[in-house]
Amino acid sequence: MTAQIIDGNLLSKKIRADIAIQVTALAAKGIQPGLAVILVGEDSASQVYVRNKVKACEDVGFYSLLEKYDAQTTEKKLLARVEALNHDPKIHGILVQLPLPSHIDSQRVIEAIFPHKDVDGFHVASAGALMTGLPGFWPCTPHGCMKMLENIGYDLKGKHAVVIGRSNIVGKPMAMMLLQQSATVTICHSQTHNLKEITLQADVIIAAVGKRNILTADMVKAGAVVLDVGMNRNDEGKLCGDVDFEGVKQVASYITPVPGGVGPMTITLLLTNTLKSAQINIH
Repeated sequence: MTAQIIDGNLLSKKIRADIAIQVTALAAKGIQPGLAVILVGEDSASQVYVRNKVKACEDVGFYSLLEKYDAQTTEKKLLARVEALNHDPKIHGILVQLPLPSHIDSQRVIEAIFPHKDVDGFHVASAGALMTGLPGFWPCTPHGCMKMLENIGYDLKGKHAVVIGRSNIVGKPMAMMLLQQSATVTICHSQTHNLKEITLQADVIIAAVGKRNILTADMVKAGAVVLDVGMNRNDEGKLCGDVDFEGVKQVASYITPVPGGVGPMTITLLLTNTLKSAQINIH
């Protein structure tokens, strides 16, 4: 068996084409979805992510505002700017690119964003809404994973889903979303003793720890679906995920590549959330 590739670029194009149509419909009502992106410091990976987000906004007809601050910027100044954007009617979504410099409390900055503009889905109110099944913005990366499973017509009811990683950004919300679709969910992490034993029972595996080859072919049962959220560099400096792609694709039924898998979907769901915020704000 060779796994079918779940192409994140292709699925993203389809979803973004639909977003562009909805943006045109909003324009007829005098509304343009607006996303503000704040970048603090010179982190090279963050700069790439931010550039991609801004370009994606422009491609679908959003208004985008990119604000860059140097690494010495004070927390007070950043919080004041977030507060101003909270009250800016042109802005429907506010994204503060993480990580922030160590002297700034990331959680305090995230909590300063109004929940209805928290298009990253990181606010405590967003996390609470997801936990309790109420409407709200879901974090973009795990939501992108759910869209990929939906796209291949995968029914999660009663399936055993294993999430490797317990971050607030991917692991925990991923588990909640899978649970909402009636999967049986196991969360594994750095202190899990019998990882291979658990993953071999999985129908679906989501690898999200940021560690190369955390999942190899001998850890995957035949026919499992494998989604790779990791973003690493191999010895040659090329982008790779958390999964041994070449090995696992010989065992799995479906697999996501890195790059071109979950990554494009993360930005696409950011656009979806911003559009949703703009639509909610129609009076």
